[in-house]
Amino acid sequence: MKSQDPKNLVVKEAMDTTIDVVLRPKSWDEYVGQDKIKRNLKIILEAAVKRQEPPDHLLFYGQAGLGKTTLASLVAQEIGAKLKITSGPALEKMGDLAAVLTNLEPNDVIFIDEAHRLNKMIEEVLYPAMESRKLHLIVGKGPAARTLSIDLPPFTLVAATTRADLLSGPLRSRFGASFKLDYYENKDIESIIKRSAALLNLKIDPQAIAQLAKASRSTPRVANRLLKRVRDFAEVKEHGVVTDNVVKEALEMLEVDQLGLEPFDRRLLEIIIQKFNGGPVGINTLAAALNDERGNIEDLFEPYLMSIGLLARTPAGRVVTTAAYKHLGLKSPEATLL
Repeated sequence: MKSQDPKNLVVKEAMDTTIDVVLRPKSWDEYVGQDKIKRNLKIILEAAVKRQEPPDHLLFYGQAGLGKTTLASLVAQEIGAKLKITSGPALEKMGDLAAVLTNLEPNDVIFIDEAHRLNKMIEEVLYPAMESRKLHLIVGKGPAARTLSIDLPPFTLVAATTRADLLSGPLRSRFGASFKLDYYENKDIESIIKRSAALLNLKIDPQAIAQLAKASRSTPRVANRLLKRVRDFAEVKEHGVVTDNVVKEALEMLEVDQLGLEPFDRRLLEIIIQKFNGGPVGINTLAAALNDERGNIEDLFEPYLMSIGLLARTPAGRVVTTAAYKHLGLKSPEATLL
């Protein structure tokens, strides 16, 4: 089998990024789900427009792929403002933040992703910028150092995080409104897949949409990612229409089961069962057994496994549930005792 040209891989990655942009909702009507958040946001934004002032700073938190970046772009669009995007890890020094803030135009929206990874020094500079639109910089060092204060134009900061618990209290208190994005209902994921398939000119049966939705971890980003891979599979195998059998074959190739569990999810559950008798097991011990970072387990895998009832957190540690044994085709301790 011929190896792929690295240049082609780069092109493929660039195309996927472009597709993601195409699939991103461009209006409130296209944004499926999170209805309560949309209603509250519309009121906040409409009131701000009527007062002819920027909206309060906004905080979105929840698991990755639930639409926080899309909401930020819709906020900017709703008030007719430009959106400037950065992230917590990108703002390493005061100069990085100063460069962003001093290039603002009136009513711009700044979107900071992964806000929980902002360092304390950056946060200290953000506080007066958010409260009084002042940027305080220290110029020089030692006895000759002096503070320079720069006035900033009106702006709205929209922050997103997957770990709201890691945000400092002073930073959280400076947001005028905070919204938690929840996992999507299955019918909403089906609507998202149907819309994305239409944008990709992909013919897909209703049964295939339903099967793909169940494997999408109740997350739009995962749904679109799987849909793109199913499209690739269908094109290579020359299937004109994506049926439920095509989806089944594609998911088997990707090692994604009917609940959306991937190899690492199953390995996590199996290690708790096989090495720790189903738990409880502490997170640090589990991370060592999996040879992975604690943060990855807490951020990427545990939330979904807990949401579908396969894993539970207890004061003593993580415990695999009876439903997990059943899903993996294993006998639970309770069943063994019967």
